[in-house]
Amino acid sequence: MDKLRQVLSGRESNEEEESGILHQVNQATTLGLDWSTRIQAFACCFLLGIFCSVLASISFFLHRAVPFGILYTLGNILQMSSTCFLMGPVNQLKKMFASTRIIATIVVLVSIVLTLVCALVFHKPGLVLLMIIVQSLAMTWYSLSYIPYARDLVKKTFSTVIEA
Repeated sequence: MDKLRQVLSGRESNEEEESGILHQVNQATTLGLDWSTRIQAFACCFLLGIFCSVLASISFFLHRAVPFGILYTLGNILQMSSTCFLMGPVNQLKKMFASTRIIATIVVLVSIVLTLVCALVFHKPGLVLLMIIVQSLAMTWYSLSYIPYARDLVKKTFSTVIEA
């Protein structure tokens, strides 16, 4: 709240805070842009991520697992990073590493790295597809963490299905 007051009143914050890379990135993606520009940047980044996912699907149907893994992962990264324009990168990082979703975030980030390693270093289509499955499940679980009680509902549904 103090930061908002400083910005609205025209007072400058201290030099140490302004020199940090996170503050500069936050300034460039949120505070330095008006709301309509932030929405447009979000939409462009998100749509670019969807476009990469569509290209990934095409390469999957052409039996090209390595480009599929790279494009699919790039699409996920773009879609996740698009929300930086709405809430700011610092706020997004705080939410990503909140206690309720830190494990999901770590699994998503590790699966993204492993997918790229399998695609770019090992060139093993089977490993790439396995990591894409892990990445998809991790992204789903991560996304559900933003919806109140959604993960509890999924857990109860699966436990009911397994018991039946």
